[in-house]
Amino acid sequence: MKPFAITIGRSLGSGGRYIGKHLAEKFNATYYDSEILSLAAHESGLCEAVFARKDEHKGFLRGVFGQFHNAWAPSEISSKGLTEETLFRVQADAIRKAAEKGPCVFIGRCADYVLREHPCLISVFIAADETDRIQRIVKRTGCNENDAHKLLEQGDRHRATFYNFYSNKHWGVAATYDLCINSSRLGLPDTARFVEAFVADRLRQLGIL
Repeated sequence: MKPFAITIGRSLGSGGRYIGKHLAEKFNATYYDSEILSLAAHESGLCEAVFARKDEHKGFLRGVFGQFHNAWAPSEISSKGLTEETLFRVQADAIRKAAEKGPCVFIGRCADYVLREHPCLISVFIAADETDRIQRIVKRTGCNENDAHKLLEQGDRHRATFYNFYSNKHWGVAATYDLCINSSRLGLPDTARFVEAFVADRLRQLGIL
């Protein structure tokens, strides 16, 4: 089977991770979410915490070297050269290398843009109604609905800023992706199956299935 890549963009609380894991299982693909941070850290020799703080958050590098020791940076990425763009490039290299090894599902991290030249790329964006998103955030974090709403707005703002800065496209806009879907319409299990059917059709068109 030729390597293919499925990328999942998602609004906070929309169920994107659930759907990504479903696709990875159904298509025997490797699932990458926070795992890509470990790969990027391993490839670069940097501490994983550096990438974790950067994760889908533009503007995090204020004073980072006041907290992280320069010894973590390899010679080619010195403290002077460790910019947000440098860290993004290292993470992007890790995503591309992972995609070369076999079928993959990537959650967020601008992976659809990073892999834009991949011959077998399928990009999906998952949205959901605000009420459903808030309920999932409350269930996951234990916070109240007001705090969940704040997290929702902050999370979406960070993701949009990150994506729009590093790509030449627009986060969450339908024309950016192969498929955009509101998971509130069918519920997560049926949405996952719907996306699975779409991916299967695309893989057949690409001559993979």
